Amino acid sequence: MSEAEATAAVEPDASAALGVQQELPLAIVQGMPFLTLPQDLYIPPDALEVFLETFEGPLDLLLYLIRRQNLDILDIPIARITDQYMEYVELMRELRLELAAEYLLMAAMLAEIKSRMLLPRPQVDAEEGADPRADLIRRLQEYERFKQAAADLDALPRLERDHFVVEAGVPPGCIQRRPPDVDLREVLLALREVLARAELFSSHRVEKEPLSLRERMSQVLERLHGGGFARLTDLFDPSEGRPGVVVTFLALLELIKSSVLELVQSESFAPIHVKLRERASPEFHEQPAA
Repeated sequence: MSEAEATAAVEPDASAALGVQQELPLAIVQGMPFLTLPQDLYIPPDALEVFLETFEGPLDLLLYLIRRQNLDILDIPIARITDQYMEYVELMRELRLELAAEYLLMAAMLAEIKSRMLLPRPQVDAEEGADPRADLIRRLQEYERFKQAAADLDALPRLERDHFVVEAGVPPGCIQRRPPDVDLREVLLALREVLARAELFSSHRVEKEPLSLRERMSQVLERLHGGGFARLTDLFDPSEGRPGVVVTFLALLELIKSSVLELVQSESFAPIHVKLRERASPEFHEQPAA
């Protein structure tokens, strides 16, 4: 090992031993630190570009200048507006912004209107009263109306921007089964079964038994007073015979018609149950049978 290499190898250890803080590298490329910038590094001027999106066109820039100074759009001081417009154009050139051709065309139009306003006009033109700013004012008014209409449309509520559709899915395993509506035909079939059983208890003894519809309605309500369910066929007493079954059935129909009772069936062809409706507490007074 040469003397220079030995010195280079010893110097880092000596610096570390003395506690001298070493300079941090600017970059590390392929494991090699760089403490200084290379001399041949070249950054082109157009490497960083700034795009000005404040104005959407030359008319938007003119409208901004007029509104900022609270000027009357029908009486534009064309000289002042032209000077300010050219200042913005020169500023964008200094910032190396790419100017569209329409900005330069508007600058030429403003310069033309300014020159026509400054130069004396012939007597014929003066009598006609043609204003060089008329066409520019018309374009500015139309642009202002369309810009305001666009702002009003943008202020309206928009889906996926102001409002979002919310969907709530049913969790797995949660199945809601709605009981089917009780068909009148099934009620009549249940009545037929009860009448068929009542025929088994028929006798030849004839006697007059007073049956009150109001009394039977009160008996049904008293039986369902606990708030539970009762099977429809259990409300009939076959020992009373056909008249008793018919009176009980009429009492049930009257209570259902008055929205006091409710028929419930868990599924098709299942037994029919009866229960009291919620908040239904009518009072029935017994009346003597006719």
